[in-house]
Amino acid sequence: MTAPLLKCPVSDPSEHNLDCAFARIRVVAVLLAAGTASRMGGRPKCLLQVNGQPLAQGLLQALALAGVDETVLVLGHCAEQVQNALAHFSALNMPVCQVLNSSPQDGQNSSLRIGLAKANTLAADWVMVALADQPLINAQDLQDLIAAVKLRPPGTRMLVPQVDGLPGNPVLFDASVMAEILTATPDMGGKQWQQAHPTSVYQWATANTHYRIDVDSPADIDALAATSGLRLQWD
Repeated sequence: MTAPLLKCPVSDPSEHNLDCAFARIRVVAVLLAAGTASRMGGRPKCLLQVNGQPLAQGLLQALALAGVDETVLVLGHCAEQVQNALAHFSALNMPVCQVLNSSPQDGQNSSLRIGLAKANTLAADWVMVALADQPLINAQDLQDLIAAVKLRPPGTRMLVPQVDGLPGNPVLFDASVMAEILTATPDMGGKQWQQAHPTSVYQWATANTHYRIDVDSPADIDALAATSGLRLQWD
């Protein structure tokens, strides 16, 4: 049985951080891989490969190694193709649930809400929303995010990594935020919630540029190769 999230004192921030650092929290990830990839000519970005491994597979493996308890993989555009590419992948001891967005053209918030609807049944303390087109994210990056959540300031309900003052991904938020997004109007997503509740958002400053890099177009692939030496290829 998963241990409950410990109640942390709020009178002394240093004590709060110390207690939270040792608390056991159940983290469920929602990995978004449903987009239409219009700027990639419709080719699913999550199937771009690094050393023969699809990005989606690398992200699932990183989530498992980081200690995420369970992941909801949201598919949509080219879902069958993605399923076939991941058919023989085993995410260590981390269960992976697949859900389908039948209308991925409705945008990322539609995929997020479908993923959260499933995550809401999985007893999550915190939800990590990850993108399947971030080629540099690794297990250590994800562990650092979870550690930052445990050391969060009092009142934090959402954590957003900030690199040079700019927001990155993945983003984490607690179960109460998930519930509020699910019961709000369809246009409510993580960004909209953040704008409505700025005092509940922990802008976690980091120099790690991995959180800022994703690939939306062929130009992004070329830029990644030029800056990092990492070459993404289609199978």
